[in-house]
Amino acid sequence: MKTFTATPADIEKKWILIDAEGVVLGRLASIVAMRLRGKHKATYTPHMDMGDNVIVINADKVQLTGDKRQEHFYWHTGYPGGIKSRTKAQILEGAHPERVVENAIRRMLPRNRLSRKQLSHLRVFAGTEHGMAAQQPEVLDVKSMNPKNTRTA
Repeated sequence: MKTFTATPADIEKKWILIDAEGVVLGRLASIVAMRLRGKHKATYTPHMDMGDNVIVINADKVQLTGDKRQEHFYWHTGYPGGIKSRTKAQILEGAHPERVVENAIRRMLPRNRLSRKQLSHLRVFAGTEHGMAAQQPEVLDVKSMNPKNTRTA
């Protein structure tokens, strides 16, 4: 038996469209991270960028379970006493609600050069409008994959 290793000529990328409305954030992020890495393919090779291009729409309507809407994101400005924080609810209601989904997906990928390249194949939009219609993405219905993927508030 020989182990299959993909070469750049073997890689076939597709465009995937995912509607995040009513989907639990962590479950959505794990599915998207798996698609970005290419682990859903039988020809998966860990050191190659063979994942699909993913478009996520309705990121502002994603659901969070428990008290996760009140959890904080912290960052430091670099100045003394410069620690800042914002809750996930404040971010979702603010100007850039797609950042919650982007951060969840980024944190499910390994921290290396390859994952930064794979993350560039992700597009997240807060509303239903996206400028990627020319790529003819195929729709991936995350809600019907598992009944636990959705949550009614």
